[in-house]
Amino acid sequence: MGDPWLSIVGMPHDSAAQLPPASRAAIDAAEVIFGGPRHLELAGARERGRAWPVPFAIDPVLEVRGRQVVVLASGDPFWFGAGGSLSSHLAPGEWRVLPAASTFSLVAGALGWRLEDVTCHGLHAAPIAQLRGVLAPRRRMICLVRDGAAPAELARWLTAEGAGAARLTVCERMGGAEQRMRETTAAMFDIADISAPVAVAVALPEDVGLPRSSGLPDDLFANDGQITKRPVRALTLSALGPRPGETLWDIGAGSGSISVEWCLAGGRAEAFEKHAARVENIASNADRFGIAHRLAVHHGDAAGMIGDRTAPDAVFVGGGGSDALFDSLFSQLPGGTRLVANGVTLETEARFARLQAEKGGSLLRIELAEAAPLGRMRGWQPLRPVVQWSVTL
Repeated sequence: MGDPWLSIVGMPHDSAAQLPPASRAAIDAAEVIFGGPRHLELAGARERGRAWPVPFAIDPVLEVRGRQVVVLASGDPFWFGAGGSLSSHLAPGEWRVLPAASTFSLVAGALGWRLEDVTCHGLHAAPIAQLRGVLAPRRRMICLVRDGAAPAELARWLTAEGAGAARLTVCERMGGAEQRMRETTAAMFDIADISAPVAVAVALPEDVGLPRSSGLPDDLFANDGQITKRPVRALTLSALGPRPGETLWDIGAGSGSISVEWCLAGGRAEAFEKHAARVENIASNADRFGIAHRLAVHHGDAAGMIGDRTAPDAVFVGGGGSDALFDSLFSQLPGGTRLVANGVTLETEARFARLQAEKGGSLLRIELAEAAPLGRMRGWQPLRPVVQWSVTL
């Protein structure tokens, strides 16, 4: 691994005396030490110390590349810490990491929770709504939060999501002599005088969270009626086959419902929409479902916007598309890309039949009906048939 110039040292909460010998030796040998003021003081950095800039940036570390440098971080630097931000700009062998116990480990140990059964979240600079996709009955979460006011905000959000009965344990200054843990519920949250660094352990109640099957209820989405309806959306997502880490292009996104469910499955999406009001709905839905960090929204004609973008793993074309759009896609998409297109017009059906004859794949005609009043009784009200073409290029 070479001779690393950078040591990323995990710090305990309140005492450098708890550092193992290797971490202490790295600090003693350092020419420059970066960290927060509290960590710099604990490590005895003195004139070698440099506090992180505000807003946070790693540029000062990169500027002293090649000298003996230490970066101080809380606990495990590669678990919602500075480690990942630094290593993405470095070559293998430029750094070594000397972690301490993470806050997650300290909280789980104090509560007797199996860490493998807990989801862990860093909410220092992220919206609380990012938790929406992981809410589930009887699940446990540990959330790092930014300051003493954040636990009350988390409690209010959980209550609004129907999880007012969640048991919350507010965990302050874990691992030190000033460690404190206090318990309440989300709905009855009344804990005051909370000191950072702070985490909140959450034990969720019954009957909370989104279904994990494809096809969420239509009324969960902001829309103007231009939405892939629930049963058709379920079939469309089945054809797209989302997998964690993959990227979707959602062309003619409408409400963005396909993109939202793709992102909830662990992927990322780029939504293209011509109508400004629908672009607003897509952005609203991204915020509502807590996946705005995974969903990019583009206003305009997709055919003229996709040329300089990194190729996706899958593409969904809503509203039938156009010959020009498909020509553009076929010229740019690499082999192995999954393509699914839906349409309702006779012209679109003819286009899909021609494309299926040329490119292969499968054609599916989706015909649905809903029960509706018929005089004093009820009868079936047919919906517009949807034709779906799906192919792997």
